[in-house]
Amino acid sequence: MEPLENKVNVMPRIGDQAPDFEAVTTKGKIRFSEFAKGKWTLLFSHPADFTPVCTTEMSGFAQQKTKFDALNTELIGLSIDSIHSHLAWVNNVREKTGVYFDFPIIADIDMKVAKLYGMLQPNESETAAVRAVFFIDPSKKIRLIMYYPLNVGRNMDEILRTLEALQFSDKHGVAMPLNWRKGDKVIIPPPKSLEEMNERLADDSCERVDFYLCKKEI
Repeated sequence: MEPLENKVNVMPRIGDQAPDFEAVTTKGKIRFSEFAKGKWTLLFSHPADFTPVCTTEMSGFAQQKTKFDALNTELIGLSIDSIHSHLAWVNNVREKTGVYFDFPIIADIDMKVAKLYGMLQPNESETAAVRAVFFIDPSKKIRLIMYYPLNVGRNMDEILRTLEALQFSDKHGVAMPLNWRKGDKVIIPPPKSLEEMNERLADDSCERVDFYLCKKEI
């Protein structure tokens, strides 16, 4: 059997089931497999509390929370800080800026969750989590992963765009072209047989570049 320490250092991949864990958060203790049942989840890490880039990012998540709610998505943050540090930081940001981090933040002081999700990357830092975002669907499958270094903040528009794209693709069975935003044309999956190819070539209901690249409005 493979040693546990080797398993926890394997980074989860797209298509994997999200690793389960128990953790203390700013909204109480959770078991991740029970968290946000029936909803999408964004699990995201930041290097440290009381740091400038992290404050702007966490504020961005908080300010867009109503949009995430509308997309049936729960937010859950993480850093390698104590619960006392988290609570003090949340209160400090609310006092100084009026922005309230009204979502759970994991106190991962033992780095258990950070290691489980590959958020600790030694060539960047051995003690601070990189800026990771895991897009997890209601079946707890990892659908998309973003990693950013410590010194570059994330793009909230891109996080929302890709979340919408994943959900739209699931609902309609289509793919999204470059820079897709809700309301844009989508890509119809390419044919898988000669019969389907000939049907596609005879179909004038879509915007056809060729049989393998066709777009339509939904």
